[in-house]
Amino acid sequence: MDRRQFLTTSLAMLAAPVVVKAQPAPVVGFLNGASAALSESYVRAYRQGLEEMRYVEGRNVTIDFRWADGQYARLPSLAEELVRRGVNVIAATSTPTGLPAKRATTTIPIVFVTGSDPVEQGLVSSLSRPGGNLTGATTLAVGLGQKRLELIHAAAPKASVIGLLVNPTGPNLTSVMREAQSAMRALGLTLHVVKASTVEELETVFAGLRTARVDALVIGTDTFYNSQSARLAALTVRHAVPAIYQYRDFTAAGGLMSYGGSITDAYRVAGLYTGRVLNGEKPADLPVQQSTKAEFYINVKAATKLGLTMPQAVLLRADELIE
Repeated sequence: MDRRQFLTTSLAMLAAPVVVKAQPAPVVGFLNGASAALSESYVRAYRQGLEEMRYVEGRNVTIDFRWADGQYARLPSLAEELVRRGVNVIAATSTPTGLPAKRATTTIPIVFVTGSDPVEQGLVSSLSRPGGNLTGATTLAVGLGQKRLELIHAAAPKASVIGLLVNPTGPNLTSVMREAQSAMRALGLTLHVVKASTVEELETVFAGLRTARVDALVIGTDTFYNSQSARLAALTVRHAVPAIYQYRDFTAAGGLMSYGGSITDAYRVAGLYTGRVLNGEKPADLPVQQSTKAEFYINVKAATKLGLTMPQAVLLRADELIE
């Protein structure tokens, strides 16, 4: 090659545009024990947290959703699907999802949302120093069982037998039972435990409440019950039993009362933490965030149907009175 050809070729190479291959958007695997239809507000809160970290779904991050629809047995295989796909982060966004996700991978970062104690569950070694590949956010849930009992007793002061509905296959069974038994001893009331883990069992349990002389009902914290909020509310109306649950969905659907932690706030924090992990931070270095916000809702129409006169002191404590 002569000097003229060399210069021509070199100039052409310098003038040619540099093609930079775009990096693919990171993928978040969103694993949840409930259903998409019942989790819209929680997903919105999660996306909000991501967006606060400048991650917008469809623009610079992809979210791959996996829903168990209340069927816990599906969670291990759903978690394994996300691992096989090679997602960048797994968002384990309901109490039963954390352990299946943890068993599925020790390398992919996991951000959880739970209403239980994550140390007691075995998700992390401590709240301040999670260790391993997991961190996340907790809501006030199981720890509010005593307060729910107190509120339902205030609403139905003549109740002497209070039922406790629990899922015998759920991860919160031991904590819910322990809390309820302690609270009932303090109140001097009789506790009647009923169990249901399927829709068919729910129907049977409610049909038998009158025979068991149950005057009021506390619904134990459980992801399956979250997915059945509307059905549970309808059953309490049909069988005329005052009841309290954890989330507003139950009260909005016609149930009497709900008292629990703000789960939407916990999902927003999980979105924030997911963004921080995508930015390179390690779950082991991110302390588990504990939400301390509780929300109390009363359906006054349901109270009227049940023939209850709600004490003014209870009404004044409510965050919202649903007509």
